[in-house]
Amino acid sequence: MPSFDIVSEVDTHEVTNAVDQTNREIGNRFDFKGTGATVEQGDTTLTLKSENEFQIKQMLDILYKKMAKRGIDIAALAEGEIESSGNRASLAITVRQGIDQDTARKIIKLIKETRLKVQASIQGEKVRVNGKKRDDLQEIIAMLRDASIDLPLQHINFRD
Repeated sequence: MPSFDIVSEVDTHEVTNAVDQTNREIGNRFDFKGTGATVEQGDTTLTLKSENEFQIKQMLDILYKKMAKRGIDIAALAEGEIESSGNRASLAITVRQGIDQDTARKIIKLIKETRLKVQASIQGEKVRVNGKKRDDLQEIIAMLRDASIDLPLQHINFRD
């Protein structure tokens, strides 16, 4: 029975490369000289630190451009609020990995609304779709590409 998995994954190595390129550009730009502006990377978070909110917004623009060049979907990033204290400002960005339960339920609801003969089930941080016909599964993939889901989705493990 044909099946495939719906996942939302971000290549952490590419995120690291984008952060490194961003830090390199910030270090070379004249308007950031001597400000101590950096982008720090944790396990699932990125922290932008600078002197003021304006510089944070410029750094965010640079980071997004670098990530887009490296093939990372910006929708996988969840921005926090810019926190200012004294002469420092910081912004925490979360890199979202996996599909949360609410989004998985929304995906399953969208699949059931198509009335195709497929079954969808939540398996941890992914959704597995089974069906008898390969064409039905391909229709589900096409429908999900057009759907308005706030996470970037990938379709993996397509098996016949």
